[in-house]
Amino acid sequence: MQKLQSQGVHHITITGADRQTSIDFWEGVLGMPFIFEQPNLDRASESHLYFDPGDGRLITIFTDEERRPDPRRTPTEPGCVHHIAFSVSRVTFLQAVSRLDERGIRHSGVKDRGFMDSIYFTDPLGLLIELASYRFEPPHGFTHADVLMEAHHIRIERNDYNIAEVHLADAIERLVTRSKASLSQDRSAKHPY
Repeated sequence: MQKLQSQGVHHITITGADRQTSIDFWEGVLGMPFIFEQPNLDRASESHLYFDPGDGRLITIFTDEERRPDPRRTPTEPGCVHHIAFSVSRVTFLQAVSRLDERGIRHSGVKDRGFMDSIYFTDPLGLLIELASYRFEPPHGFTHADVLMEAHHIRIERNDYNIAEVHLADAIERLVTRSKASLSQDRSAKHPY
């Protein structure tokens, strides 16, 4: 028996309300270009809107002009989507609170997640949205997931509760040490002063 190996998220589809609500939120608040639209091929009464979240993947929304936005929190029972997180640059993240405030969008304020910072708010249909900003850049040739996995191992070795910035810095050093050759016999930290 073989796995069905995934290679990334292809798209996420959300049941939306009317077309304009979707465009106003996904493009007008989150800055995702509205890249194309066609009928929902499985339900003729709906339209299928496609947005680019910034990495070439897709967020798609089924819309129906008969549906109206309902801002009540979407269900969070087992099997339901709790939230969707979008990556934003540090400079955008630092503007997020004021930009949400100027629109009157209630939010969580900045949440410290140890390896990243987050802000949470709901879309017009009650879906929880997270804006996430990593506190680190992975070394060349590695991904954020590579650094997080290495930081996890360090955290476990040290019996720490959660990943913190020190684990990330040490993980980056380990990854570079393992992946980059050096002519030095001793690559340990030094104090040359």
